[in-house]
Amino acid sequence: MSKKILGKGSQRPVALRFTKVNAMLAVAGLICLVLGYGLLAQGSITAAPLLLVLAYLVFLPMAIIK
Repeated sequence: MSKKILGKGSQRPVALRFTKVNAMLAVAGLICLVLGYGLLAQGSITAAPLLLVLAYLVFLPMAIIK
């Protein structure tokens, strides 16, 4: 098998690490999802969408990236 030769400025890709911060963000995202869908089922038209947007666009992506 041949090894790839890395050029002068190239580095190996950094592996994603799952830490306590990632877990807390993921749990916060899941809590927002559950609360958001629960409020949506009860007919909320303001809090439910805000919680769902917060979960899908803030907490869950940050749990993956951070």
